[in-house]
Amino acid sequence: MKHLFLFILLSTAMATTGQTIQTQLESLVNVTGEGKVKAVPDGVAIKVRVESQGNEARAVKAENDQTIDAVIKFLRSQGIDSKNVQTEYINLNKNYDYNKKVYNYVANQTLTVTLKDLSKYEGVMAGLLNSGINRIDGVQFTASNMEALRSEARIKAITNAKEKASAYAKALGQSIGYAVQISESGSSNPQPPMYKARMMSMEMDSSGGGETIAPGELTFTARVSVSFRLLTQ
Repeated sequence: MKHLFLFILLSTAMATTGQTIQTQLESLVNVTGEGKVKAVPDGVAIKVRVESQGNEARAVKAENDQTIDAVIKFLRSQGIDSKNVQTEYINLNKNYDYNKKVYNYVANQTLTVTLKDLSKYEGVMAGLLNSGINRIDGVQFTASNMEALRSEARIKAITNAKEKASAYAKALGQSIGYAVQISESGSSNPQPPMYKARMMSMEMDSSGGGETIAPGELTFTARVSVSFRLLTQ
């Protein structure tokens, strides 16, 4: 029984080794493919900040918290789900003013507000300004079907790789067979424009009478490396 087991083990190892050697000896064509999919965004993530300054830490933090509370209440009044409002960080720093020879305190809180309906942007932004935010750190556009768009980009990348391999093989009077190896060599998240503003003036016209953003398009990119068998026609 022991000898039979050893024989089976050796046979399996030899078969595996044989397959590996056969694969290594196969003529292959190695290519990379890229797929891109564009989509119009239908949502937006807004990163806003409330910054407060003063001479007493407790008072500065209390003022900052009060403003953040007003901001969150406003967002709730607009029907924005609590899961779409996230605190990014809370910070309280003690700074020394060398000119006045005194310490002062700066409190910061940042919120990211995700809007699933892009048409609400103007009204929400105006309300945020009126609620007390004094910084906008960034605006990032999103799409509700991002995973589906990424999958479509991957399929396009595979198709592109196959077209390349077929063209190379045809130029040699040959053809390609099945793929023996596929690997994703990199993909990129959509890179829409990111708008930033610092120390915004509170006299800014927040009546919402015009359009203040241009969403443009999102681009989803996928890249793959594929090895095909090279066949003689």
